[in-house]
Amino acid sequence: MSTEPETTENTGPGSTGPGAADGEGGGPATEPAAEEPGAGEAADMADGAGAEGADGAGDGGSAAAQLTEAQAELAAQKRERERIERRKAERAEPIAAGTKLSGKAADLLAAVRAVEGGAKPPASAFPDPEPAPRRPAPEPVRPARPVVAEPTAPPAPAPDTVDAVRRVLADGGAPENLASQAAAALGEGAGELLREDPWQLLRVTGVRPEQADGFARALLGPECAPDDERRGRAVTVWLLEQAALAGHTALELPALTAALGRQAVPDADAAVQSALAEGDVLAFQDALEEPGGAPTKAAEGGDEDEDAEESRPVRVLVGLERYALAEESLADALARIVNSLAKEVSPEWEPQGLSGSAAELVRAVAGHGLVLHTGGEAARAEPAALLTAARAQGLRAVAACHTPDGRDRFTALLPDDADGAGADGAGAEGAVVTLSGLLTGAEGPGRDAEGAFALDLLVLTDAPLLDVETAATVAESLPDGARLVLSGDPAVLWSAGPGRVFADLLAARVCPQVASRTPDPGPLGELVSGIGVGELNQVEAPGKEIVIVPVRDAGEAVHRTVQLVADSVPRAFGFAPGETVVITPGHGGAAGTRALNAALKERLNPGPGRFGGFDPGDLVVHSPAPGRSVPGRVVDADAEGLHLTCADGPVVVAKERVERSVRHGWALTAHQAVGGRWPAAVVVLPGDAAQSLSRPWVYTAFGRAERHLSVVHGVDQALPRAVAEVPAKPRTTRLPLLLRTQVPPAG
Repeated sequence: MSTEPETTENTGPGSTGPGAADGEGGGPATEPAAEEPGAGEAADMADGAGAEGADGAGDGGSAAAQLTEAQAELAAQKRERERIERRKAERAEPIAAGTKLSGKAADLLAAVRAVEGGAKPPASAFPDPEPAPRRPAPEPVRPARPVVAEPTAPPAPAPDTVDAVRRVLADGGAPENLASQAAAALGEGAGELLREDPWQLLRVTGVRPEQADGFARALLGPECAPDDERRGRAVTVWLLEQAALAGHTALELPALTAALGRQAVPDADAAVQSALAEGDVLAFQDALEEPGGAPTKAAEGGDEDEDAEESRPVRVLVGLERYALAEESLADALARIVNSLAKEVSPEWEPQGLSGSAAELVRAVAGHGLVLHTGGEAARAEPAALLTAARAQGLRAVAACHTPDGRDRFTALLPDDADGAGADGAGAEGAVVTLSGLLTGAEGPGRDAEGAFALDLLVLTDAPLLDVETAATVAESLPDGARLVLSGDPAVLWSAGPGRVFADLLAARVCPQVASRTPDPGPLGELVSGIGVGELNQVEAPGKEIVIVPVRDAGEAVHRTVQLVADSVPRAFGFAPGETVVITPGHGGAAGTRALNAALKERLNPGPGRFGGFDPGDLVVHSPAPGRSVPGRVVDADAEGLHLTCADGPVVVAKERVERSVRHGWALTAHQAVGGRWPAAVVVLPGDAAQSLSRPWVYTAFGRAERHLSVVHGVDQALPRAVAEVPAKPRTTRLPLLLRTQVPPAG
């Protein structure tokens, strides 16, 4: 492959043509056009940058009587977060004298207070002690595990609450169609709360500070002012929500105050302090290492420990409670996994018939509770060999994949004979599940009496896609003594949700890391491997595996893309149009997913769009929850909603959810496509995409193709420059420090 545009009449499908790409227009506030999450700059967060994978959030499943997989997953995660919050609150909450006493302890306290007040204590408060019967020592109490009960759909806001909110919105000149979302976000009494504090409207997804300011001016009149304490608190929380959409679990205090200044908050420090006092946000002081990783003086001991502690460099972070608690819970759970494994290594773990990095992985898992495994697509064979060996020994071992496509590809690597049988006697059947199915109980071995997974070994593939809340739920659900293997390609895009769990674990170095030495084969493997190390190499592709289609404008990019999908690729390789995925940087613009999907639908499945723009036969992508995208096809539509067929079976998307959770699916963004593979991929790079390209984006987009890749190229030298010079945008997290304080460095 050449990094320069070149003609393609004799090198593969497509043909050259004129044009320079048009600018990609921005979408609504709820639907950013740029797919890559905004990173470190607080200004990006203030602009509302969000992770692409979170577009179209909502369970979009079935009617109220039939729960969806997404609703079950969200309900399970909500219960887990509530349990964690209760545990943290009980740990930190001061106990008022006597308020948590009962029975004889309460009687004793009453007697003491009576004596102090000069009264005679009641005799019943001091009964003669009775000899306690002898009984065996109780079993050690195991820590509570999250229990997934029967999932229930989240209750809709009460009609009275929605009506009250609608009246307040009307008085403030805000769109009344926000009433249901505002009532759900603010809860009971939302109308009164919104009237007393109009800036609470910022808790509704998609509302920006300038819109909330206009609403507040209409309700408060002359009392509305930029220095209003309520405004400062609400904007602080809003900025942290935008930071979470960009992948951060917290923000450094200077970055947050700078962003508040750009939002016209006169006293940013006071706004942060007010939010802290109200409990809307949490603050942390994390000690920093000296340059070169040397410990600070305070850590070295000596007579001047107190002075050293005072001068110890720290960074002050501010974050939302839900992500802070999830990160702490994840660190606690991983420390438990590392420390609870028995030190004796069973001789059965010695790898039989394995060599290279596969054998190295088995040995690492034999002696450690937590192991990281890195590698590309071909490296999946190594955790598959580990899973096969573990199940052959009778261990309860399961692999969980991010997508149904990933599950099917991993399953194909396992043997079908009895040698792959697990403790239940099953072969490859049931050994591989989707992560969402494992969490909801729809797939996998289920949970034991204490709520933990009934597993001895869990292998999680596509580990870079784990956000901090999902990772915490998984780690908390593993029983003591179980092993956890996180496997994935560290060069792909990070999770759509906040956190960078896999990268943080690799950086913390608290467990063994096994790097695969199995390269991806063929010209595509050579091209993608080079991108991973920052090199866009020219690759020989004698079988037309890689084709460059230069274009000069967005209109030509759309035309060439339709030509490739509908004609050239099927003619050259025999792939049906549905077997070719189109990947572009964003939803908006003249060559974004909207424009490309409209053109592809017109060519491949024309129709009037009888149900919300969809017709039977349309390829779609369903987003049942933030960060999850499941490809599917429209089957029918009726009063219940839009009927889809997806990899996991039929899905019914309620009518009111269709607009938010279903998109046409011939063209995707890289975040929607990550975790899946297609026989052919067409990557569209219009001229306005130059600023949004990065090495992880290019690596992810090019790596979705199994046999053929066409690049509709309109960014000139921006492509090799992005591969060589633009790494992943940084994310602010606390996980590495939390892990280092609980787990000693590995090896």
